[in-house]
Amino acid sequence: MTDYGHDLLFGTFITPSNGDPQVPVRLAQLSEQLGLDLVTFQDHPYQPSFLDTWTLLSWVAAQTERIHLSGNVLNLGMRPPAHLARAAASLDLLSGGRFEMGVGTGGFWDAMVAMGARRLTPGEGVTALEEGIEIMRGIWDAGNRTPLRVPGQFHHVDGAKRGPAPAHDIPIWLGAYKKRMLRLTGAQADGWLPSLPYFKDDDLARGNATIDEAAEEAGRSPSEIRRLLNLGGSITDRSTGPLQGPADQWVEELTLMALEDGVSGFIAMGDDPDQIRAFAQEVAPAVREAVAAERRSAGTAPAAARRGATALAARRDGIDYDSLPPELAAHAVEPGDREYGAVRHNYLRSGAPGLVLRPQGVDEVAAGLAWVQKQDVEFAVRSAGHGISGRSTNDGGVVLSLSRMRSVEVVDEATRRVRIGAGATWGEVAEVLAPRGWAITSGDYGGVGVGGLATTGGIGFLGRLQGLTVDHVVAAEVVTADGRVLHASRDEHPDLFWALRGAGGNMGVVTWLEIEAGAVGDVVFSQMTLDASDTAGLLERWGATVEAAPRGLTSFMILGGGRRGQTPMAQLLTVFAAEGADADPDEAIAQLELLADAGPLLGHQAQLLPYSGVVRKEDAHHSGGGDPSARSGLLTHLDQGTSRAVERLLGTGESYFTSIRATGGAGNDVAPDATAYAHRHQNFALSALGSNQDRLNQAWDAEIGSVMDGSYLSFDTDSRPERLLEAFPEPTFTRLREVKAVYDPSNVFRTNFPIPPADPAEGASGSDA
Repeated sequence: MTDYGHDLLFGTFITPSNGDPQVPVRLAQLSEQLGLDLVTFQDHPYQPSFLDTWTLLSWVAAQTERIHLSGNVLNLGMRPPAHLARAAASLDLLSGGRFEMGVGTGGFWDAMVAMGARRLTPGEGVTALEEGIEIMRGIWDAGNRTPLRVPGQFHHVDGAKRGPAPAHDIPIWLGAYKKRMLRLTGAQADGWLPSLPYFKDDDLARGNATIDEAAEEAGRSPSEIRRLLNLGGSITDRSTGPLQGPADQWVEELTLMALEDGVSGFIAMGDDPDQIRAFAQEVAPAVREAVAAERRSAGTAPAAARRGATALAARRDGIDYDSLPPELAAHAVEPGDREYGAVRHNYLRSGAPGLVLRPQGVDEVAAGLAWVQKQDVEFAVRSAGHGISGRSTNDGGVVLSLSRMRSVEVVDEATRRVRIGAGATWGEVAEVLAPRGWAITSGDYGGVGVGGLATTGGIGFLGRLQGLTVDHVVAAEVVTADGRVLHASRDEHPDLFWALRGAGGNMGVVTWLEIEAGAVGDVVFSQMTLDASDTAGLLERWGATVEAAPRGLTSFMILGGGRRGQTPMAQLLTVFAAEGADADPDEAIAQLELLADAGPLLGHQAQLLPYSGVVRKEDAHHSGGGDPSARSGLLTHLDQGTSRAVERLLGTGESYFTSIRATGGAGNDVAPDATAYAHRHQNFALSALGSNQDRLNQAWDAEIGSVMDGSYLSFDTDSRPERLLEAFPEPTFTRLREVKAVYDPSNVFRTNFPIPPADPAEGASGSDA
C-alpha cells in the first residue's frame, strides 16, 4: 500500500479547440463553479485547430477567480524555458498564485520540426528537459542576486537576470513514461503527470517504483513527488470496464488508486459538461471522504511531514521533530525544505531557525505553544517578519509564524470595527478598507505585519490625525503560555488588554485583533527633497512647522549625510488627510508650502490617492538585508539643542540611515496610563541604523542620550537592560511585571525585550484597569 499523503486534487482536461473559442473557456468556468481544483489544457502549438495553450491559460485565468491552471503538458521543445519561466511567474502573480507547471519534452517531432523546432532523440529530450527545469527554477529564484548561468547543451542561459518570483512555489509536474524520464521525475520534479489510457498493466506501479528509487537516491522522500493522473473513461449507468460505469464504481476505483497507488491528482479527460458535473458532484466529494476516513484510521502522515535523507540531515539539534503534532507538521518548514529560503529571514535580519511552524487557527497555535515549550531551543513569534529589531527569527530555534492567519473581516459597519488576523499585512488591510472610505493608521510600509505593530504602538502616516494604532484596538484573541485562549477587551481580562497595547509580545500569541477604523477618504501624499546642509536649522524649522500644522498632516523625514562631496539631503514623506472626507488639495498645498520653507527645496511631487496607495500591499517574502544595528528614541520637541544633537549624530558617520517620524497629535490626547505605551507627550520618534552596535551605541549615547525622552523598542537592537525602562517608564513597568506574572509567569515570551514577571513577594500595585 502506497499513500504518499498528499491532499487530493480533482480537475479537468479540456481540449483547446478553436472551433468555438469560448467553449473551452466556459468548460473551465464550469469546472470552477462546480468546486474542482484544477483545469488543464493540452499543448500542441503546431495544431491549427487548437487555440494556443498559453494564450488560453492567460485568458482563462482572467475569467476565473479560484481554480488553478496548468498545461497538460506544456511543450518544452517549442517553448524556451527562460521565457516560459517568466511567463509562468507573471501569470502566477496576476492570478494570485494559481498556475502550476505541467511540462514535457514534446512528442510529435515531425510537426514540431515543421514549426521550426530542433529535432531531438528521446535521450536528448530528457537532457533538454533537465536543463529546462534548472533554468526555470533559477529564473524563479529572485532572491538570488547572482546572474543565472546554465551552460546546457540544448537550453542555456549566460548571465540572465533572475525574477520575477512567482506568487507561490510553482510545482513542476512532468509528463513521463520511459525509465529515464521517470528517474528525472524522482530526482528533480514535484509531480508525475501521465495519462492512464497510455498505460499497460502495472505501468502505474512500475512508474511509482522507479520514481521512488530515484527520489531516495537523490536524498529525497518519495512523498515530495505528487502523483497525478489523466483519466479516460466515462460515468455511465452500467459498468462495462474500468472507469466505465456508475459514479459509485468511479469512487471505488479512484479511492483504491489513492490509497494503494498514491495518486492524489485525478484529472478527468473530456469536454462533456454533464460528465464534468457528475465527476465534480458525485465522484470527487465521495473519494475525498473515503480517503480522509482511511487516513484518519491509519494515522497517515501528510506528505509535507515526510522528508528524505538530505532534508533530515539539515535538522538542528535540540528540536524533537518527530514529536511535532501532525496538524502542525503538515505546514511546518525545516532547513532542508525548498520553502525554507522564503521563511527563514525577516525584513532586515538574516535567520537560520531550525523549524518554522505555520499554524492555521487558534487551536494549532495552542498546540504549537505546548510543543515548543518542550524543546530546548530559542523561540520567536512572527506576524509578517518586518520588524527592524529582528526578533522574529533566530538561529537554530523555533519560529511560530502567523502567516496563514491573515483574514480581514468587517464585524460592525456602524462602528467601523474590523477583525484582522495577526499575520495579515497592513497593505492588505488598507486594500480591503479603502473602498469603504476607511483607514487605520499603520506605520509607513504595507509589508509590516498587523500583530507586531498593533501590539507595540503603531506610529503611522495618519498618526497625528488618529493617534497610535494601539489606541484603536478594542479587542484581541490571545493564546497564553499555558494554552488558554482568552478574549481581551475593556470588559474581559482588562489587565491583559491594557498590557497588549504596547507590550503584547511579552504576554502571549495574539491571533487576531479587533480595531475601529477611522473614516478617511483620499489623502494627499507628498514626497519632498530638501537641502540639509544646515541640518540642525532644517530640523528645527520642520519640527516647529509640523507641531503647528493641523492634525491631518503627518510628516516623516529621512536624513542622508553628504558623502563624497555631495550635499546632505532630507526626504520628507508627508500625508495630509481629513476625518470623514477626502483631503482638501488647496489646504494640503498651503501646509506643504510651509514644510518646503524648512530648507532649500530640491524636488517635490504630490498626489491625491486612497490611503491604500500610500501603504500599499507588498510581497511579504523577506531575504534579510544586512543585519543592521539600530537605536531608537522619542523626542518631545525638535528645539535648537535637540536638532543640534541629531546633527552631531549624523556627523559621527555611525548612522547610515536616520529617520524622524512625527507622532503626537491625537496620540497625545490619550492618558499615559491608558495603555502600556505610556509616551503621550512626545512629538517625534528618532531612529538610526548602523553597521556596528557598539559604535552606534557610543555615538547615540554621547549625542542623543541627553535629549531623548523614552524609546520605541520596535526600532532598537540595543539589548542593555536600561532600554526597558526607557520604553516602559514607571509606574508602567511595575504594572507590566504584575500582568506578566499572571499570564506568563514562566517568562516563555522573553525574546522581544523581556519583561521579568513580578515576584509575588514584591507585592502588587492593586491595579487591574
